[in-house]
Amino acid sequence: MDLDSDRLRVLQAVARTGGFSRAAEQLHRTQPAVSQAIRALEEDVGEPLLLRLGRTVKLTAAGEVLVEQTERAFAELDVARERLQALRDLTTGELVIGTSDTNACYVLPPVLAAYRARYPGVELRISNRPSPATEAQVLDREVDVGFVTLPATDPRLVAEPLTVREDVAIFAPEHPLAGRSRVRFESLLAHPLVLLDSGSRTRSWIDESLAATSRDYQVAMELASIEVVKRLVALGFGVSVVPRIAVEEEVAAGTLVAARLLGSADRARRLGVVYPRNGALSRAASAFVELARELL
Repeated sequence: MDLDSDRLRVLQAVARTGGFSRAAEQLHRTQPAVSQAIRALEEDVGEPLLLRLGRTVKLTAAGEVLVEQTERAFAELDVARERLQALRDLTTGELVIGTSDTNACYVLPPVLAAYRARYPGVELRISNRPSPATEAQVLDREVDVGFVTLPATDPRLVAEPLTVREDVAIFAPEHPLAGRSRVRFESLLAHPLVLLDSGSRTRSWIDESLAATSRDYQVAMELASIEVVKRLVALGFGVSVVPRIAVEEEVAAGTLVAARLLGSADRARRLGVVYPRNGALSRAASAFVELARELL
């Protein structure tokens, strides 16, 4: 049974106005066009939908059922249109961002705050994973957009650099290296290393830098949280390498000392957004990317 939506609207108008001529006026059509649409719809249904009573009409039982369900269906479509318009206008919706704890804590807050202020109706959710895991979530469409430490080499992803990340060596204030403003990566190897655990892009970068020295070293502790790394370094358990932005408060307070890295580890790294190469970003995700470009 083929129920054409245009013909259903004609039936709905005839039922509401009680006649063909008034329905034609309401729909801005000719009366013959209205009559033709009703006949075609009755052929589709296979039985009469209207009783012709002189200049007025009355719905048959089949007509009543069809009009009742048509009004429900059109009402649901109106709701769908309103919701779609709200999504386009970003007055409602949801945005899921994948990123690491470090980026969520230290880099993204200004962007997230500005997004919430600009689009208060959009629900923000954060999925905390290391950068490689975030990229996998983006590809699996588990998150709308990722904010990661680059490079992201999967050809299925668009990777857009937005800001530079500077990593520094950190020490407790009483540590022998704490008096230096710059240190070579090799200078750290004589001391216990307190590092993020494997799986993060930062740890992979540190491991590559360690391997380039061709010297023995001791990883005293591997931890999942940069906050715990900072705390244990401050307590004298060893030294570490972290983003400068993550220790600005501790350095200002004097609980940690930071030194610029020289040598093999003196390589600028970038942070940026990643999203699938195939398929369009949602309006909410596009707005986040634009805001991140603006602020970062």
